[in-house]
Amino acid sequence: MANQNELCLTQWGSSISPAQQSHQEPGKAVESLKSFHALLEALDVMQSSYFEVWQGIWPNAIDWTAAVVGTHVSASLSSITRSNWYRKEVAAATSQETPHNVTIPENLINKYFSHTLSFYYGEHAFALRGQAYDDMLWVVLGWLESLKFINLHSDLHYKSAEATNASSIWYAKQFIPAFAHRARVFYDLASKGWDTSLCNGGMIWSPYLTPYKNAITNQLYISASVSMYLSFPGDYNSSPFVSTSKDSQDGKLRPATPRDPKYLEAAVKGYKWLVSSNMTNAKGLFVDGFHIKGWRGDGPNGSTGSGQCDLRDEQVYTYNQGVILSGLRGLWEATGARSYLGDGHKLIRNVISATGWGIEDAEERRKWAGIGRNGILEESCDAKGFCSQDGQTFKGIFFHHMTAFCASLPIGEAKDVPFSASAALASVHQNSCQEYGPWIRHNAEAAYRTRDSKGRFGTWWTYGLWHDDTALDKIEIDGPDQGTDYRNYGVPKDRLWRFADDLTEPFPDDQVEPYFTIPDDNIRSWDPNARGRGRTLETQSGGVAVLRALHGVADVGRG
Repeated sequence: MANQNELCLTQWGSSISPAQQSHQEPGKAVESLKSFHALLEALDVMQSSYFEVWQGIWPNAIDWTAAVVGTHVSASLSSITRSNWYRKEVAAATSQETPHNVTIPENLINKYFSHTLSFYYGEHAFALRGQAYDDMLWVVLGWLESLKFINLHSDLHYKSAEATNASSIWYAKQFIPAFAHRARVFYDLASKGWDTSLCNGGMIWSPYLTPYKNAITNQLYISASVSMYLSFPGDYNSSPFVSTSKDSQDGKLRPATPRDPKYLEAAVKGYKWLVSSNMTNAKGLFVDGFHIKGWRGDGPNGSTGSGQCDLRDEQVYTYNQGVILSGLRGLWEATGARSYLGDGHKLIRNVISATGWGIEDAEERRKWAGIGRNGILEESCDAKGFCSQDGQTFKGIFFHHMTAFCASLPIGEAKDVPFSASAALASVHQNSCQEYGPWIRHNAEAAYRTRDSKGRFGTWWTYGLWHDDTALDKIEIDGPDQGTDYRNYGVPKDRLWRFADDLTEPFPDDQVEPYFTIPDDNIRSWDPNARGRGRTLETQSGGVAVLRALHGVADVGRG
C-alpha cells in the first residue's frame, strides 16, 4: 500500500514539464518582477484608492465583493508577517539599536489591520443576512481569514513577550471573540441552504430563486465548514441574531465550542456530494451548476419535477475552480486523507491545461482553451469588456485559494491541525506546487502589465502580453458558446430561474440584458481594460491575489 501511495504522490507533479513551459512568452516579459514588493505596492493602491476608513468600507464594492476583498487584505497581512522582509527589518533594527525602525513593518501591519477592524463595523451585516447563501459564506471565510492572521502574527512576533508579560499581548487579539461570532452567525444562516429534498443533497444557491445547486455555493460550504472546524475558536456571545437557529434557546445562541465535529462532518458530506454530482466537464473543470427538470414547487399544485439535478448549465467561471482548493487543503489537515491533496493537484493541472499552457503553435495559443488562452487565466467576459462586478472578482478568488492549497504542509507534531505530513509527502506537495510556479509567474506578469499610471490593475490580463504585439489583431474576441452567463448578464427572467411571481412581463428564455454596452471599436485603438467598468476595486484585488500567489507559491522563501 505504501508503494501505491508513493506512486500516486509522484503523479502530482508529473504533468507540468519544462517542455510545456517553453513557448509561453509572446510579449516582452516584465523584467525581474519582485513579487513581495509588487504585492505591497498593489495592496497600497487598493487600500489608498478604494477604502474609506471613516466609513469602514470600500464604497464602490457590493456586499459579497467587499467580503472577498477583506479576505485578500487579511491574507496579504499573513504574507507580510511571515516574510523575510519583516524579519530582516526587525533584525536590522535590533542589531543597530534603533528601536524606532521596528515600527516600519509593524506600523504597516497595524495600518492595514485597522482597515480590517474598521470594516468589521462598516460591513453591511444585517443586509447580508437576507441575501443568497453564497454571499453569507464569503463573510464566514473572510472573518476566519482575519482570525488566522491575528493568531499567526501574535505567535510569530509576540508569543515570547506574552509568556512573561500579559500586557505584551498583541492588541488585535481582543477582537477575536467579535470576529468569531460573526463567522459563526453567518455560517449558521448559510447552513440552512443544505437541502436533501432535491438531488439527494447539496446547497441551494438562493432562496429567492428556483432551486439551483451550483458549484460555488457548494464549494464555499465545504471550505467554510472545514475552516470552522480548524480555525473557529469558539463563540460564547449569546446575542440573538439567529433566533430560529437550532443552536439557539430562548432567543439566545448557545455557546459554540472549537473543533466541533459537526463542521467536519458537513465538509466531508458536502465534498462527497460535490464529487458525485457530475459537475465537471470533459476538461475536468467545474461547470456552474444544476437546475431540476420540471420543478414547479412555487405554484398551487407545486411539483418537484424529477427531483434530480438533471439540467446542467455548462457555464465555466474561474472562481468555480478555486474555492474548493482551500476546502481540500482543510480536509487533508482535518482527516489526513491524501486523496484530498491529490484531487486538488489534479484540478490545478486541469486549470493550467485549459488556459492553453503548453501549446506550442502561436496561432493555436490565441484560441480559447477552456478557461483562458496563451497560458493566461481568463473569464469569457474579459476580451469583450463586459465583465460585471462579479466577473471582475473571480480570477483573484482562484489565486487566493490556490495559494492556500499550496502552503507548505506541516511536518511532525503540529499544534494547530489534527494531522501533519511525512517528510516525503510534504516534499512531493511542495515540489508539485513549485512546478506551477512558471504558470503563476506568467499570469502575474501579464496582470502586472495591465496597470495604468496610477498602478491600478485591469481585468483582461491576456492583453498585458499583447498590447505591443500585432498578434492581438488576430485574437478571437468572441467568448466560448457555453452555458448561461448570469454572473455578467444578470439572472434570466424566465421560468427556469425565477418564481412565477417574479415574472411580471414576458421575457424570452434566450434573452438577457447585459450590464454594459459592448463596444464595437477596434480593441487596439484604445485601452481594452478601460472598457465597461474599467479598473476597479475588484480588478485591483485580482492583482493583489495573483501577486500574493507569485510570492507565496512560485517565489516562496525569496521575499
